[in-house]
Amino acid sequence: MADLSQLLQQGMRRRHLNAQALAERTGIRTPRIRAFAQDGAHGPVHPTQAELAELATALALPLPEVLAAARTPQTASSA
Repeated sequence: MADLSQLLQQGMRRRHLNAQALAERTGIRTPRIRAFAQDGAHGPVHPTQAELAELATALALPLPEVLAAARTPQTASSA
């Protein structure tokens, strides 16, 4: 299973997006996206459930896959 950084990097390459373009699509600040893409979910900056959902939508990735990569349990309220 890929970790969050690998999943984001692959999704960004596939969609031809850099961190700034992804930030514009999601509303997540560019430095946070760079941190997620570089360090994953276990670096100094931790993604929120809402940010993970926004990233999944922007990169056309299944939310359960993104949550699993971040090792974040999916709850009924995050669907």
